[in-house]
Amino acid sequence: MADDGRLAYAPSAASERELLPDEQVQHVLNRLGFGARPGDAEKIRAMGIDRWIQLQLRPAAIGDDATDRLIGRYSTLTASTSDMMQTYQAMQQARNQQQRMQVPAGDTLNARRDSRLALAAVDPKMAAAMQQNQRVLPELQAATLARAVTSERQLFEVMVNFWENHFSVFANKGPQERLFLTAYDRDVIRPRAMGKFRDLLGAVAQSPAMLFYLDNWQSQADSMHPTLARAPTFGRGGRGRGMAAPTALRQRRGLNENYARELMELHTMGVDGGYTQHDVIEVARALTGWTIAMGQGGGFIFRPEFHDAGEKIVLGHRLAAGRGEEDGANVLDIVAYHPSTATFITTKLARHFISDEPPKALIDRCAAVFTQTDGDIRQTVGCVVTSAEFFSRAAYRSKVKTPFEVVASALRAVQAEPDATPRSAQAVAQLGQPIFGHATPDGWPDRGDAWMNTGAILGRINFGLFVASGRVPGVVAGRVPELEQLRSAPRESQVDGVVKLFFGGQISPDTRQVLLAGANPLLPTLARDSAARPGMMDTGGGTPPAAFRQLGGAGGGRGQGQIPRPNQQITLQGLAQVIGLALGAPEFQRR
Repeated sequence: MADDGRLAYAPSAASERELLPDEQVQHVLNRLGFGARPGDAEKIRAMGIDRWIQLQLRPAAIGDDATDRLIGRYSTLTASTSDMMQTYQAMQQARNQQQRMQVPAGDTLNARRDSRLALAAVDPKMAAAMQQNQRVLPELQAATLARAVTSERQLFEVMVNFWENHFSVFANKGPQERLFLTAYDRDVIRPRAMGKFRDLLGAVAQSPAMLFYLDNWQSQADSMHPTLARAPTFGRGGRGRGMAAPTALRQRRGLNENYARELMELHTMGVDGGYTQHDVIEVARALTGWTIAMGQGGGFIFRPEFHDAGEKIVLGHRLAAGRGEEDGANVLDIVAYHPSTATFITTKLARHFISDEPPKALIDRCAAVFTQTDGDIRQTVGCVVTSAEFFSRAAYRSKVKTPFEVVASALRAVQAEPDATPRSAQAVAQLGQPIFGHATPDGWPDRGDAWMNTGAILGRINFGLFVASGRVPGVVAGRVPELEQLRSAPRESQVDGVVKLFFGGQISPDTRQVLLAGANPLLPTLARDSAARPGMMDTGGGTPPAAFRQLGGAGGGRGQGQIPRPNQQITLQGLAQVIGLALGAPEFQRR
């Protein structure tokens, strides 16, 4: 969809869609959003599916005041990165001073705590700022889930989630990384999630979060290449930029290829996109000097004295010697508009919205839209989600939900509003997917086989029971009028009502029997298998329990404000039991 509203693709006709009308409603709610809230299906039927999709593709046209009010409760989301970095640096200086005074203490947790306490004691404003810094990651995690649960702009939130996983950064890279994440979400990803891919790629490349995570902020020209420096010129400009050999003023760290490699392998062209190791080196050279102004607020800065000013050849394109920041900008142009990038990005979108193995014809067709529109994300997504392949029988309920999607959809199903504390987001971490918690730059997997194993299934079933029990912080089931009317109804009527509300009336006979019987036959076997591997947190994501704790997850007990662990069991009766079993049903684990 161009700015003038014209579509660069042809949406599928009703006759081309294999799904029945009610199935289409359920499908778009689960694929273009994080599941249905009570009343959503009726709204889509009244509006019409195609009109609803086109509206979701234009999120600015959708009012979202309730979500804005909820997000306004997270004070750190509007915090200045510069202010947070100043606080961090002051804390580091105090810590260093404390260590100099007490050398035997060394670099211990106690020494760090003592330095923070000493600084807080003499400067109450600094103490408040330090506390705010400590809230940055937990509040961002909580707000991410809250938006997924409450926002009317569901497709937009799906796309923000998609891009933050595509351009994945790891919160535990270092203390500075956490301070960069708020701006990464707020100022880099969100404004461009439905815009032009090249604009998004450029903003990511210059974001301190990515520069720090993949070490490009430390990348400098090696000793074999010249750098840029201020030098006299004889033109009208008086002083200009020229090439200079390395001097003692430059403290070399050398070339770092991390970001250059992931830029091509993970962010644009794909591992089979046609680049070589030589291209990786040349791209890394072109991006030298793209760094972070650590002592000046933590923003992006180009440092010419670090930049490799020699000639470079990137994917057959010559970058002349003597240039500066434009080297990196040209590289981003080259990879953003490379044919392999159109295919790679479209494949990932098709995998996310259609199936783990999306049809090649669909990929080719929508990759052409990506190319023809100069990488217009809105147009490419529109091509994918209005296609006949999207509405095919093979695509229906073919995708396994990630832990984030499980939690968000469960909270939406019972019309819960996440509380304004990090507690709700801890459930996502306990199911194996801590928000901003993937250590490697490939992001969380978007294939079902990566999330389904004994521990994962047990955790998901028990999570559904905990939601229904009202024991997940910030979640209270039973506020839905349709559910309240079922409390005194016969069991069969309760099952029918829950199935209609959660699944649009569509479940397997086996699932219906589980809901009627009041027990999941898998639980004893899953619990036994899980108990046979004590100490393991086999939840599908491969993240150890320590990472859960560091990223705001894993309270182990059942006390106030803690998320119960996945292997804990709970017994429910009546309607709560039906709801809990439904949230753990195979149909609910798919989207």
